[in-house]
Amino acid sequence: MENISVFPIGEKNDAYAPYFVGQSYLKMLTTERVTVANVTFEPGCRNNWHIHHKGGQILLCTAGRGWYQQWGEDPVMLKPGDVVNIPPEVKHWHGAAKDSWFSHIAIEVPAEGASNEWCEPVSNYDSLE
Repeated sequence: MENISVFPIGEKNDAYAPYFVGQSYLKMLTTERVTVANVTFEPGCRNNWHIHHKGGQILLCTAGRGWYQQWGEDPVMLKPGDVVNIPPEVKHWHGAAKDSWFSHIAIEVPAEGASNEWCEPVSNYDSLE
């Protein structure tokens, strides 16, 4: 767990726990001009479906294996070095594979009036391998 990323793992992500299934950890890397965070997921942890309004999000995958899915699309396996550009207004989720820790850098794309809408838990996760 300590070597999951070159960035610090951070503290348990209790503030956002209602929007996750399983345990995640959050380490804010910067909040100046652009919000950048290291998010680490224990095996099987994932966030609920959510939408970034106005600004979107960029994920830089740094360690382990995970999943990303846009609403209406097939899930995509993520590995270190993968980059996911999530446009504004796209409903999606991301998280760890069942048997692997997963870590990514989350970059919130700045935009006037940007917000995040949390939605329902992921229902198809148990079918992923």
